[in-house]
Amino acid sequence: MLKRQWKFLVVIIAGIIGAILDFGIHVQPILTNFTFMGKTGITYTEILIDIIGIYTAINMAIEMIGDIRRGRWGVDILAIIAIVSTMIIRDYWAAWMILVMFTGGESLEDYATSQADKELRSLLDNTPRKANKLVNGQLTEVNVDDLKIGDHVLIKPAEQVPVDGKIVKGSSSFDQSSLTGESVPVNKVPGNELMSGSINGDVAVEMEVTKLAKDSEYQSIVALVKSSEAQPAKFVKMADRYAVPFTIISLVIGFIAMALGGWNFTRFAEVMVVASPCPLLIAAPVALVSGMSSMSRHHIIVKSGPTLEKLSRAKTFAFDKTGTLTQNKLEVSDIVPAEGFDKEEIQSLAASVEQQSTHIIATSLVKDTPKAQIKSVSDLKETTAQGVEGTVDGKKVKVGKLSFVAPDHEKIDAGATAVYVAINGQFAGYITFKDMIRPETKETIARLRRQGAKQIMMLTGDHKNVADQIAEAAGIGDTEVKADLLPKQKIEAIRNVPKDLRPVVMTGDGVNDAPSLTAADVGIAMGAKGATAASESADAVIMVNDISKVNDAVAIGKHTMKVANIDVLTAITIVIILEIIAATGVIPAFIGAILQEVVDLITICLALLAKTEPKNPEQTGIER
Repeated sequence: MLKRQWKFLVVIIAGIIGAILDFGIHVQPILTNFTFMGKTGITYTEILIDIIGIYTAINMAIEMIGDIRRGRWGVDILAIIAIVSTMIIRDYWAAWMILVMFTGGESLEDYATSQADKELRSLLDNTPRKANKLVNGQLTEVNVDDLKIGDHVLIKPAEQVPVDGKIVKGSSSFDQSSLTGESVPVNKVPGNELMSGSINGDVAVEMEVTKLAKDSEYQSIVALVKSSEAQPAKFVKMADRYAVPFTIISLVIGFIAMALGGWNFTRFAEVMVVASPCPLLIAAPVALVSGMSSMSRHHIIVKSGPTLEKLSRAKTFAFDKTGTLTQNKLEVSDIVPAEGFDKEEIQSLAASVEQQSTHIIATSLVKDTPKAQIKSVSDLKETTAQGVEGTVDGKKVKVGKLSFVAPDHEKIDAGATAVYVAINGQFAGYITFKDMIRPETKETIARLRRQGAKQIMMLTGDHKNVADQIAEAAGIGDTEVKADLLPKQKIEAIRNVPKDLRPVVMTGDGVNDAPSLTAADVGIAMGAKGATAASESADAVIMVNDISKVNDAVAIGKHTMKVANIDVLTAITIVIILEIIAATGVIPAFIGAILQEVVDLITICLALLAKTEPKNPEQTGIER
């Protein structure tokens, strides 16, 4: 049942009952001695419709007063006047048509919303609920929420992975398109990680659970979808921006019509019927929900309608560096040996000691070192947040912070991310690393400028020279780089953006970015890797590991608001033309109400165009 459908059904049932009473069994009016507005007696149908009309008008008035107290003047006043004026002139069938139009418009809006929203809800429908748990070699079907870390689960062919885990037995291909946007299935072998929500291919595999259901990838997406579904009530009534002039114009036309008709209130009521603002109230919400649906098709979850509007007007784009503009993958940049040591020896011994560590620097060093140079290590010991040490080829090797490997050595400014190496208690040198820029970063920045960005900033806690290197590769100007920032300073940088360069869009991926995302006018989280804190703080979440989706978000936002504005202005134009015609007295109130219903349908159809793809893919980056 659509959430507001009951109002529409009540009005329809009232109309059916009234038609039976008036035209079926011809029930005679009551109070035959009562005469008002040229009509004698009161019918049961008039009483029934008037009760519904009064109830609707009072509810709208209460909502309107609340809006006025909050400093917003809306077009609801015209709808109230239309309902009340048709009841005053005792054209209760016209009043009924207005009620049909008003409640039917709400129901059509709900229907359009449900259609536009179906891509989001499909995620909820496909949430994994059951899993085949292996217990002593036997399969037991359990609820996904009951799985614990370390449990073993069998993923049958064509089944959905229930929670995040890693393969311990078997190899297969997995369709991850709903999570990462990869169109080609990915081959997975023992030791590879599996994301919940991905679909197994043709071979059964055994998986060990590494995350609880509530922390797994697919469930985190579902939580974001539920968040986005919970907020459509925050849509801005775009028609309210035109409320004052539109209301004044409509009332002026109404009073002129009444004067031309010899101060006949019926003529005023006929104008007010076609001035009813239902099409204007429907246009923006349906367009915004359609835009949100388009976002979801491009793997972007938007939590509220106003985000689209801000994206369409955004002038400043701020980016975190690590994991956002870059891949959060390091590669060896330089090896600086101390006197008496050579580069190859330092890299070989350091990589050998680091080969069992999961730290990003360690894995990057091992990856960039030829396998033949990595040797076995013994007496391995890791000191948290300091470094590792071990014995390689009889040599005592320490790798990590300078204070750990050579506490008495003078301070060294490596000018980049670095690890220091000591061999047999003697400082041997250091290895520097550079972050790998995303392949799509430079084109993303260029497209943002073509889409109207006035300022693009990099906000990072990394060293200035490292940030400058990435900025140069990304096409970001030196003056727009702010380095060595703490999270608090990132917030200040965003808040200090001048008014003429707002709205500000901040994109980040880590926990430390969450405050900045909240401080920005629009916060966009790179959520493909499950950065929960950033995702929860953001207004929009990119669910694939592709920063060019920021281009898509801006393009869809602009397209959506263009459709919404055209829709509202079209509705206003049609309604004013109808008002002028009604002022001549050629459109009876009942016919005027029917014409308003037609305008409603036109408005909704136009608003659904927001689901179509934005034009000019070269500028927006959206693939056709």
